[in-house]
Amino acid sequence: MAVGTKELVSSELDTFDDDKLVAELKKAKEELFNLRFQAATGQLDSNGRLKAVRRDIARIYTILRERELGIRTAPSVSE
Repeated sequence: MAVGTKELVSSELDTFDDDKLVAELKKAKEELFNLRFQAATGQLDSNGRLKAVRRDIARIYTILRERELGIRTAPSVSE
């Protein structure tokens, strides 16, 4: 079983354009910051959420890098 957010599976991230991926990355980094802050102050309920958000961030970075190298293609704009 994969650890991470159910909304951020690789097949769904493939449908996002680069701008939306960067926005998702920013949102995940903000959540990670908040979770780390909660952990430091002893208010964090679920330590597993930290791991899930870190994996989501890594997954987004991987997709962006694969697109940069030409391994994975960005979705084409259909009009």
